[in-house]
Amino acid sequence: MIRKLRTLMGRPATLTATGAQQALAEGALLLDVRERNEWQTGHAPQAMHLAHSQLEEHLAELPVDRLIVAVCRSGRRSAMAADLLNRRGYRVANLTGGMTAWAAAGLPVIIDRNKPGHAT
Repeated sequence: MIRKLRTLMGRPATLTATGAQQALAEGALLLDVRERNEWQTGHAPQAMHLAHSQLEEHLAELPVDRLIVAVCRSGRRSAMAADLLNRRGYRVANLTGGMTAWAAAGLPVIIDRNKPGHAT
């Protein structure tokens, strides 16, 4: 799956929630770009948190050798983050529908210490 992702006219690829889950199983990084208060209400267990508002100043923390799947609540901010990362040379895809789609697909949403959370 990861090798099959293609950009369209220079835009990052998009993935559904189940496509993102498959990419994660193949080694991709799930990057949650929501603000801290949103992250604290619930996130994917394997996600890394880096708010969109802080993304540019923390680019060096992101792997250049893995696909990054950007996610937010609905897919809008993560699409902007994916565009930014794509322009900076990262391999990136946007999770269409964000955490809302992730939760609707029945994928796990947790808060700290693996307690059940909800997507906001």
